[in-house]
Amino acid sequence: MTQVKENSTQNANKIANIGACPVSYVMSKIGGHWKPIILYQLMSGPKRYSELKREIPAVTEKMLIQHLKQLQADNLVVRTAEQAMPPIVSYKLSDVGESLTPVLTAIAKWGFAQTGR
Repeated sequence: MTQVKENSTQNANKIANIGACPVSYVMSKIGGHWKPIILYQLMSGPKRYSELKREIPAVTEKMLIQHLKQLQADNLVVRTAEQAMPPIVSYKLSDVGESLTPVLTAIAKWGFAQTGR
């Protein structure tokens, strides 16, 4: 993937749009293919990395790790590491992430209606 210069016009326009449009802001946080799926899986409660990987078999390890880090940086997911051998790491929705539950539920409901499930 090509890096965009921080001072490029494209990047400046993107940043201005995110600040001006609430939908753009939301999509900058939960947009893409994997983030909503990860958040949806975490709605049922805390999960370990291996559980998420099992629930979302099509995601690569690299993408899962990358998106979990981004979701954590955006304060949507909380990572908890227990001091054990081997270390036990789990992920759960933060309070801000929990506030997305109605949105993700509505998306899932719409998806079920479109696919006939």
